[in-house]
Amino acid sequence: MEGIAHPIPRTVEEVFNDLKGRRSGLIKALTTDVEKFFQQCDPEKENLCLYGLPNETWEVNLPVEEVPPELPEPVLGINFARDGMQEKDWLSLVSVHSDSWLLAVAFYFGARFGFGKNERKRLFQMINDLPTIFEVVTGNVKQPKDQYANHNGSSKSKSSVKASRQSEPQSKIVKMSPPSKDEDESGEEDEKDDEQGASCGACGDSYGTDEFWICCDICERWFHGKCVKITPAKAEHIKQYKCPSCTSKRARV
Repeated sequence: MEGIAHPIPRTVEEVFNDLKGRRSGLIKALTTDVEKFFQQCDPEKENLCLYGLPNETWEVNLPVEEVPPELPEPVLGINFARDGMQEKDWLSLVSVHSDSWLLAVAFYFGARFGFGKNERKRLFQMINDLPTIFEVVTGNVKQPKDQYANHNGSSKSKSSVKASRQSEPQSKIVKMSPPSKDEDESGEEDEKDDEQGASCGACGDSYGTDEFWICCDICERWFHGKCVKITPAKAEHIKQYKCPSCTSKRARV
């Protein structure tokens, strides 16, 4: 990897922000930029690594020649396994190694700058509150029980949001569980049919009751939160959500 000047993080907050930037870059490589990433991992080339950079970008490159390296290095040879397994399995494998690398880099900085027990514990807790790259890429984000309960208590189901969109446009929250049997029977069958046939406007996958969904106020299409990078916490503060497609259309007008 070519040397790029980035500020060296020295505090817990700086190390965490460095990790978040690298994490965002890695997630881009494995989701929105996956075609470009796949092409760059040519099995005919030498050992290649996937690097996440603090400025939320990524690059596929040869490992550094310096021994020992200035920072822990990502796993070698991700390109060699590309054509020997299913693409989703390969991406999952790269995701797991990327998660391990992020932790190695973060705690390298912690050791280098003498973080004590409390600082290391706080750093780990901050990191642990983020979904892993593996969870984001595979869609298997595990909701903690306490957060899951709070979320269900404060959010609406997909069908109830659709039914009340005119009166409460600010409640653009997600589908986490099927509609309650106690809901009004009016229009219940239509909603059920619509829900079963729903698919994500980004990836095309069908609706699942255990996944986070959000609806665009402009085109009224539903999306996985992970596909449009919207978390449950972020959705709570969105008064009018516009999907990437509608946002880009308005920008061109």
